[in-house]
Amino acid sequence: MDRKPPLCTLCRSRPSIYHRRYSGERLCARCFAKTLRERVERTIARFKMFEYDSRIAVAVSGGKDSLNLLHLLHEIEEKFPKAELIAISIDEGIEGYRDEALRFASEACRRLGVEHHITSFKELYGFTLDEIAERNIGEVTTCTYCGVLRRRALNTAAREVGADRLATAHNLDDMAQTALLNLLRGDLRRMRLMHPAGFSLEGFVRRVKPYCEIPERESTLLAYIRGIGFQTKPCPYAEEAMRSDIRRFLNYMEARRPGTKFIVYRTALRIIESLGAVEETVGGVCKLCGEPTTGEICRVCQLLGELEKR
Repeated sequence: MDRKPPLCTLCRSRPSIYHRRYSGERLCARCFAKTLRERVERTIARFKMFEYDSRIAVAVSGGKDSLNLLHLLHEIEEKFPKAELIAISIDEGIEGYRDEALRFASEACRRLGVEHHITSFKELYGFTLDEIAERNIGEVTTCTYCGVLRRRALNTAAREVGADRLATAHNLDDMAQTALLNLLRGDLRRMRLMHPAGFSLEGFVRRVKPYCEIPERESTLLAYIRGIGFQTKPCPYAEEAMRSDIRRFLNYMEARRPGTKFIVYRTALRIIESLGAVEETVGGVCKLCGEPTTGEICRVCQLLGELEKR
């Protein structure tokens, strides 16, 4: 005898398709998607991420998280006719990987009617990430190069399109991983900079994370429910990072103790609040490129300088 799935906890009328173990809810597809949108809206409101007339640059990589965020912000933005949405993508230059992702990003922007800008590592730095990986023989991982250069590229692209906000699709898993990484490295400054609301720092477009309370697993399901095509191929350089070890640990703990990722994330927020506000300025500008930095030479120029010597 076939056993029918239990009814949705919220609507009580449709069969559930997903069991949210950390809350105990069983949700149908419609209610599941609705709860994620509402969570993003609450996150935006709680942290006062946007103004009614914000020009928002959305970092769209072509993965499930960024495409889901683009669709959600596009729906939310319809309530605010004076706000603007622009998608920006970074082409790091990873053969057989980034080109596929950019195709998904471009197709989504075209369907939604969202302006789309693409900036490449090659244009900005003179190297693709593949070329950096070939030259890189030091202790710094390729992922580190990518992270530093990508952050600069996103800020540059957001400035060029005149945005006053840069929205990134960091999900709950990303936030929990970053919190543990910063604790293990003893890096309290970076802990403060991971705050979802971002900060108004001179020379930087304020970076916000509206997707920060959406678990990666639920993000994947949302994309499938909505029929959003996205890249599934993993980055060939991802396993070099310490983050991969943290990801495996958190996934194991979440499976054993549902809600672990939320606990880590919320604990990190309490730590950030106890540390106080981030300084309003970064101290100066890089003497080589003129970008804001805390020292004489920014991290981007330091890394590029090391590559030039090889």
